[in-house]
Formats: sequence, structure tokens, C-alpha cells
Amino acid sequence: MTRRPTAPPPAPVPAPALTRRLGLLDAVVVGLGAMIGAGVFGAFGPAAGAAGSELLGALGLAAVVAYCNATSSARLAARHPESGGTYVYGRERLGPFWGYLAGWSFVAGKTASCAAMALTVGHYAWPGQARATAVAAVVALTTVNCLGVRKAAWLTRLIVAVTLAVLAACVVAGLGGGHAHASRLAWDGAGVSPRGFLQAAGLLFFAFAGYARIATLGEEVRDPARTIPRAIPLALAVTLGVYAAVAGTLLAVLGPDALAHSAAPLADAVRAGGAPGLVPVARAGAAVAALGSLLALLLGVSRTALAMARDRHLPHALAALSGAGGAPLRAELAVGALATVLAATTDLRGAIGFSSFGVLLYYAVANASALRLSPAERRPPLPVPLVGLAGCATLALSLPPASVLAGLAATATGAALYPLRRATPR
Repeated sequence: MTRRPTAPPPAPVPAPALTRRLGLLDAVVVGLGAMIGAGVFGAFGPAAGAAGSELLGALGLAAVVAYCNATSSARLAARHPESGGTYVYGRERLGPFWGYLAGWSFVAGKTASCAAMALTVGHYAWPGQARATAVAAVVALTTVNCLGVRKAAWLTRLIVAVTLAVLAACVVAGLGGGHAHASRLAWDGAGVSPRGFLQAAGLLFFAFAGYARIATLGEEVRDPARTIPRAIPLALAVTLGVYAAVAGTLLAVLGPDALAHSAAPLADAVRAGGAPGLVPVARAGAAVAALGSLLALLLGVSRTALAMARDRHLPHALAALSGAGGAPLRAELAVGALATVLAATTDLRGAIGFSSFGVLLYYAVANASALRLSPAERRPPLPVPLVGLAGCATLALSLPPASVLAGLAATATGAALYPLRRATPR
């Protein structure tokens, strides 16, 4: 009996690609919308409580780590212009497990951050109904993202413009009221421990971390090899300038002690500057800024979920796109649903701490991946990824113990699930 020849297996059908719609300005604005968000309105108080008068030094340290991470991310994004960011870089440069772990950390940590930003919107916009407002914000912005990334980029541009205008008004009002004293900017290390200084830098790094949103949108950026390496440093430089101006104003007007105990430092600085009429503007600006962060976060998390679903580390149904080059509708709806549940049930402070640990682990993998680039691939100077890797590890372990333990537990859970959801051969 003759045996029929076995037909070769069908060639795998490539996943549909997203459409490249975003230019340099759009990419920079997406990064600004993620970075210049709720962090600038809320992070300086807790950071001052940890670092005291050395707040500006902690801001500088956070900026150095962020610059190293941004440089590594930009070089990697130019070589791997796909949705997914460090999930893709770790997979291609270090191996599937490290890419998976980065993606797991990002999706888990940043979904918690989505809830934190939504709760910030609620506390500023309608304190008496903070949770209901937070849920409404997630639902509304998930709907915007489902309509397509181009519409989201235009809305982000408007939010960034409003936020920068409000911050500028607060800085001018605070400095112009006669309560600002340059002597409060002087460093005084008395009572500030090295751990407190590092913890402040870790808290402030949380506010810088949004430039990853540019990389995670790599499949939707025009000419990514040229656009992404330019957009990330530009967004980071603008953000650092804004943060330095705001931090200097808050220290000069309130002083480190008052700043550490302030729940709404920009509003307090405006009030001290003799412009109480601007306090509602500051509150509204905080809500708008948090909306901008939430919008960019939902975009980034859904794209990483899309990349992981393509490799079957998440349910493959999440990899579907709504039409040719359309939005990853299922991934966006899944991320929005989870963020809605968290916004309705979790604590703001705990969500931020958990998110910080995940973000730092994510960037540690990015720096390790950048070390595997060859000189021909425009690998960054060796000290850049080394300093970024060491900085991420140090700041992560300097976070509050509860955040470190929760982050380690989530990481261990992801590692344990990896063999069960390993990607099929590509």
C-alpha cells in the first residue's frame, strides 16, 4: 500500500499591521500627554516628604535614569518599530521569557496606573463622587481610543496645551505673590537619609515614565527609525524643563516642610501667591492633566497587550484589529474593563506604588536589551544602558516595602504562568 505524500503545513498568516499615521509632533505630544500628567500635580509632595530640601537633586537623579531609559528605548524602537515596546525588545534581544516578563510587568503595572490616574481625575473633578467619576473617565477615554489612534492624538494635543497653560499660570502666580524665597532652594541634607533621597527619585521617576508610550506605538509612527529617536528625547527634555520650573516654584513658595504636608501643592502655592481665584483653575488643570495621562496609558497598555496576544502570551483573540489597519478593539476594551474594575475598588496610593515597581522592571529589561545592540545598530554608549539598568534596580528596591513586596509577588506570578502560556513557534 503506497502512502500518500504528506502535504506541507500552510504558511503562517502574518498578523495584520497597524497603519502608520503619527508624525514627529504627534509622537512628542503622546509622550508629553503621558508624562506631564497627574504626577506633576501630586508627586512633589510625597517626594519632598522623603527628600526634603534635596527635592531638586532627587528630580535630577530621576531625570538621569529617565534619560538613560529614553536613549535605550529610542535606539531599540528604531530597530524594532512594532507595537509592544520593551516586550518586543526583550523578546528579540534577550529571549522570549524576558520579553514576556517585561510585557507582564508593563500590562500589570500600567493597568494599575490607569486606575490611579482615573482616581486622580475623580478626586480633583468631583471629590464627593471620586470613584464614579473615575469609572466614567475610563469608559469615556476607552471609547475615544477605540475610534482610532489619530483621534486620540488630537485629543492628547488639546489636553497637553491646557495643562501647560495651567502650569504656567500657577508658576507665575506663585512666584509673583511675594512669598517666594530663593533661600528655600538651598540644599540642606540634615535628616535626609540616602534611602529617602532614592525613594524620592523613585516617586518622581513615576512622573517621567510616559515616554514609553511613544515606543509602544512604534507600529503606528511614520518613518519610525527617524521619528522615534527624535521624539523621545524631545518629549523628555520638555517635561524636565516643566518639572524643574514647577518644583522650584513649590520649594521657593511653600518650603520643603509645607510642601511635604500639602495634598494639593500647586493650589496651595497659588493661594500663597495671593491669587485664590486661580485655585479652581489649578484643580481643573489637575483633572485635565490626569485625563491626558489616562488617555496615553490606555493607548500604551492596549498596544502591549496586542503584541503579547499575537505571541499567545495573552488570549489570541485580543490580537484582532477592527478592520484593515484599524484599532486593536478587543485589547482596548479588555484593558478598559480591567482598569474600570480597579478604579472602582483599589486605593490610589497602593496603585501608584505597585505601578512604579512594574515600570522600573520594564525599563531594566529595556536597558539590558540595549546592551545587546551592535555598534552597526547604533547601540548607545555603554555607560547609558549600564547606568539605566543599575538605576532602575536601585530605585525599585528603594520604594516603600509594601510596594516592593507586591511587585515581587506579581513578577513571580507572571514567571510561574509563563510555561503555561508560552508562545507558539514563530
